[in-house]
Amino acid sequence: MATSELLYSSDPGLIIGFHGCDQDIRDRIVMHQTMLKSSRNKWDWLGDGMYFWQNNYERAFYFAKSPPPNVKIKTPAVLGAVFSLGNCLDLSDQRFIDLVKLSYDSLKQSATSEGTKLPVNKNSVGDESSADKVVRALDCAVIKNVHKITAQTKQPAFDTVRGIFIEGSTLYDGAGFNDKTHVQICIRNPNCIKGFFIPRKQVSWS
Repeated sequence: MATSELLYSSDPGLIIGFHGCDQDIRDRIVMHQTMLKSSRNKWDWLGDGMYFWQNNYERAFYFAKSPPPNVKIKTPAVLGAVFSLGNCLDLSDQRFIDLVKLSYDSLKQSATSEGTKLPVNKNSVGDESSADKVVRALDCAVIKNVHKITAQTKQPAFDTVRGIFIEGSTLYDGAGFNDKTHVQICIRNPNCIKGFFIPRKQVSWS
């Protein structure tokens, strides 16, 4: 059976994700007064879409407390969401890892033939020594090109993109674990979102 015929390329259930933002925006989204906007920066790690940390409230709140320079947050807060992945470009799935590599090769070939340079992943200003290269213009371009190839070949559009990121410092000498490792999901199709909520604390019960 060809891999394109398989039905197991994404999680079939519902997923909880968290998005760091200003409290006013969170409250208005939960009250259906506005909708979460898609991020469209040229350096977004997974391309255009609405970003969530999968099952990771702490990272979302950290982002809200320490946002990048282009994001203004007055009162840090976390927006919760329940969503499905739909047709997911899952970067933990070998077939989609191969597709992303194909996308890069395509971009590189085009740049060579046109005499242009590909964008690059780089560190933010003032953090040049980091190994994480958080300004990921190359990765963003490669993911966007995947969607372009998908459209050109008349394949179903991807509703979401999911990536596992090994980020930060190692937990201890010789470790294979890093202190900022996380799963990030970019939702392109807003219909994947089933609902928003304000995260609540656990209460004691008997």
